[in-house]
Amino acid sequence: MAKEHSVDISAKIDMQSFKDAVVQANREVANRYDFKGITCEIDYSEKAKTLTLTTASDNKLEALQDIVIAKLIKRDLSSKVLDEAKAEDSSGGNKRIIYKIVDYIESKEAKKIVAEIKKMKLKVTATLEGDHIRVKSKQIDELQKVMREIRSMEWDAPLVFENMR
Repeated sequence: MAKEHSVDISAKIDMQSFKDAVVQANREVANRYDFKGITCEIDYSEKAKTLTLTTASDNKLEALQDIVIAKLIKRDLSSKVLDEAKAEDSSGGNKRIIYKIVDYIESKEAKKIVAEIKKMKLKVTATLEGDHIRVKSKQIDELQKVMREIRSMEWDAPLVFENMR
């Protein structure tokens, strides 16, 4: 009997890489001339899983967002790990934006992923198992086709393929 292979699809992010990206973004902001003398904060709350950006104006807020996203991408993290929760005016005329950190696949989206895998008409089985989707097949080539197709589609969550056995 042939051995069965599997791969897990999840949205886990490497939190150490995320923290490092935030530290790098803080360093760059501290050294940039256009941020000198104004309020500019990048605040990461590990407990609440939020990232808060605060600065003096909308233009500076956009620049701050670009810096953070560039640092995430350099560390092989998708910009989809940040989901904008709310944007608001803060005290002193400052602007604030709060991001929720996405490290899970919502059940509705997970069901769509499983449906897309079934539409491929490959000899694989996809099942929801808690916070990830397990795809099993007797042939590794079938799993690689699934991975290639799922990567090519647009999803809300930052998908990660792991535990290929």
